Parts: sequence; C-alpha cells; structure tokens
Amino acid sequence: MINTSALRAKPTLTGERVHLVPLGPEHTDAYFSAGLDTEVRRLTGTHRHLTYAEAREWCATRAGRTDRLDLAIIAPKDGRYLGELSIYAVAAENESAGYRIALSAIEFTGQGLGREATQLVLEYAFESIGLHRVWLYVYAFNMRAIAVYRSCGFAVEGRLRDSLLWEGRRHDALLMGVLRSGLRRT
Repeated sequence: MINTSALRAKPTLTGERVHLVPLGPEHTDAYFSAGLDTEVRRLTGTHRHLTYAEAREWCATRAGRTDRLDLAIIAPKDGRYLGELSIYAVAAENESAGYRIALSAIEFTGQGLGREATQLVLEYAFESIGLHRVWLYVYAFNMRAIAVYRSCGFAVEGRLRDSLLWEGRRHDALLMGVLRSGLRRT
C-alpha cells in the first residue's frame, strides 16, 4: 500500500556527501544554469532550453505537487546545488514509480554523489512511500550512470531502440528497474 503522505511530506534526506532537500524557488538560478550545460543536456536527452521563467515556475510549484517527489541535491559543507532528482509517475495501484536524476555539472560526476543520492531516495521510496518497484530510462552511451544504477540494484529490463536523436546520431535508451528486495546499500 502506497503512503501518499510520504509524497506530500517533501522530506530532507541526509547522507555523508549529499543532502536531499525539497526543490524550491531558492534553487531556480542553479536549476536554470544546469539546463544550459551542454553535457548535462546530452546525458539527459534534453533538446530544449527552459526559459528562466519556466525554470522559476517549475521550482516554485514542486512543493505543491502531491503526486511526485522533487528534491535538490545539496553539498552539506557549503550548501552548493549539485543537481536534482525526482520520483515521478507514481502508480499507486502497482506500487511503482519512475526515477530520474541529473547532476548539475560534469565536475560532480565520479565522486559517488549520484550513487549516494540514489540510495537515499530509493530507501525513502521503498521504506516510506511503500513502493515495490522503481524504474528509469538511461541512454546506452551513459556507461557511468548505468554502472551507478547497477551498483544500487537496478537491472536492465529492456531497450528502446533509436529513442534519442542527438546531433544527427541515434541512440538507444535502456529501461532499468529495481525491486524493493533488490536494493543494494553500500
């Protein structure tokens, strides 16, 4: 049974290297800037730049959403915005939801920040929200992300052929999923 109050609660989740806090208006500038980073856009398959007004509206409306969980990834030492993540497309009747994460700059990759953020939010998704399954899509060229997801217990469940057209080349996306019983904690 899904605990919908856990989606409304907008928790703060604390790890050693990252804090996950509710995404809000105070993150607008950093959220907007991350969307301008070419490599971040390629890794997420984002073709269109959000306007500043769209970024401001997105950040300002997250707290009011009761059907999803949007959190900013923050460095605990200096409060620096590192990225954001979401539990979305919650299907209460199936106890499943989608997951996405985007670090705001390539300089934050390779440090275990995404892994820790993913583990924190998956623990919340399974233990507090009551999900049974969490799924995601990742582009097949994003080997670093695939390795992180596997280390957290995700397994490849399918392939969406030629799902991204980026700079004239087509790329596959992998569907990955993790079950509550498959979550790996490090």
